[in-house]
Amino acid sequence: MDGTLLKPVIDFAEMRRRVGLMPDQGDILDVINRWPEAERARAYATIAEIEEQALRDMALMPGALELCGFLDQRGIPRGLITRNVRRSVQHFHDFLGLVPFKPAITRECEFPYKPSPAALQHIASSWGVEIGQVLMVGDSVQDDVVSGNRAGAITVLLDHAARRGPESFSGERRPTHVVGSLTDLQDLLETSYTLLPPPFQKATVLTTQD
Repeated sequence: MDGTLLKPVIDFAEMRRRVGLMPDQGDILDVINRWPEAERARAYATIAEIEEQALRDMALMPGALELCGFLDQRGIPRGLITRNVRRSVQHFHDFLGLVPFKPAITRECEFPYKPSPAALQHIASSWGVEIGQVLMVGDSVQDDVVSGNRAGAITVLLDHAARRGPESFSGERRPTHVVGSLTDLQDLLETSYTLLPPPFQKATVLTTQD
């Protein structure tokens, strides 16, 4: 959600500092999950405190409501893969005031974290579509784009600076498209894709990320 559908309000560098991790110590959740139970509980309590403040500061990205409405009107399903917890996702859905993202996969689910393609593959399967009919949208090259490319989806990098094109990246980090906003994403979908709801075989469907 953060950085894609919601304005980023969490200082992740500060989160790492408060938990007790240096910048070069790897993925924060992977590292914490290897700690002894007491240390792990303390770290997750700190993260929960920071995330609770983020709920109070929640603000939608420009174009988020319009994009969701655009997809809903056409019967295009939209899913969510996030490192947030279920409580945060529920708060987000209440805040959004529209049809929820479904499925909404959180860090409390059994799937490995991005850039693993597992959660995205599950979403495609739950919708009854081929993975190549799914658009994976997110603001992280390493997590969102790599996850989507590994799964075999169409990938869209949300780059708010809008200074880079797909050719700026290589290998599995190269997105199919780069857009500068969710409004630009809607324009891309309208002009470059035929959007048909499942179970049509030519459908293109969308799942958005953190």
